[in-house]
Amino acid sequence: MGPTAGSLLAISDLHVAYEANRRIVDGLRPESDDDWLLVAGDIGEMSHDISWTLETLSARFARVVWAPGNHELWTPRQDPLQLRGVERYRHLVELCRSLGVVTPEDPYPVWPGPDGPVTVAPLFLLYDYTFRTGPDLSREQALADAYDKGVVCTDEFLLHPDPFESRQAWCESRVKVTEGRLAALDPAMPLVLVNHYPLVREPMRVLHHPEFALWCGTERTADWHLRFNVAAMVYGHLHIPRSTVYDGVRFEEVSVGYPREWRTPGFRRTVPPRRILPAGPPPARP
Repeated sequence: MGPTAGSLLAISDLHVAYEANRRIVDGLRPESDDDWLLVAGDIGEMSHDISWTLETLSARFARVVWAPGNHELWTPRQDPLQLRGVERYRHLVELCRSLGVVTPEDPYPVWPGPDGPVTVAPLFLLYDYTFRTGPDLSREQALADAYDKGVVCTDEFLLHPDPFESRQAWCESRVKVTEGRLAALDPAMPLVLVNHYPLVREPMRVLHHPEFALWCGTERTADWHLRFNVAAMVYGHLHIPRSTVYDGVRFEEVSVGYPREWRTPGFRRTVPPRRILPAGPPPARP
C-alpha cells in the first residue's frame, strides 16, 4: 500500500445517549476518502447506541479503529444485552469485526501516511487503582477516602469483571498480553497508541477531584511511551480535551464529553475530530 493523502483523526467520549452528542456523530464526516478515525472509547452504554455509532462511522471513514471505554463495558439494567465483563467485551469485538472496525484483539493496522507508515495500536488495559492521591495509601484506604468524599466512579456498580475476581485482576491480564504484543512489533516503526485511559499519571494533575484518578489507568504503563517507539498517544476519559507533551511524546486527549460540560468556561470540545497525523506544529508543554 502506498502513501495516503488522508489524515489520522481521533475522537472519544461521544456519549450518544445525549441527543446533542448524537447529532455530533450524525454530522461527522471525513475530510477525504482516505481518512481513518480513531475512537478512544465511551461511545455509550446501551448496546443499540454502540451499534448505531459504529455502523454510522464505519460507513463514512476509510477505516475506524476502536478502543473500548468503561461505559461500553457497563451492563445497565435497561440494556437488552445483559452480558457482563469479558463476555460483553467479546460481543463488542465481534460487532466491530462484522463492520470492519479494528479492535484491540485484531492485528494492528499500518497507516500509510504521507510521511511514512505508522502502526496504529488500539489498547484495552482498564485500571488497577494505582493512581492514588498519596504514596503511602493502600488501595483499600484510597477507595475508602474516595467514597468518603463522594467521588465514586459508576464502574463500581455497573462494570463487572467476570470471570475475573476483580477489575484490577482483569487489568493485570490485559496489561500483560498487550505489553507482549507491543514488544513484538518492529521497533523501527512509529506507533500511535489508542487507549481510553492515559498511560501516565501526569494528566490527572488537573482533575477537579483528584480521587477520581483511581479509575483512570495503571502505573504498569508509566514507561510505555518511552519503551516503545510512540509518535503519539491518544486517549479520552477525563473530558479535558487538550494536547500535551510528556518526555517528548505527544499525548492527545480527544473527548467530546457531556453537554453540561460544554458550558464550562475554558472547555474546548473535540469537534470535529482531532488530527493526529500528519502532525502539525508541536503542542505547547503543560
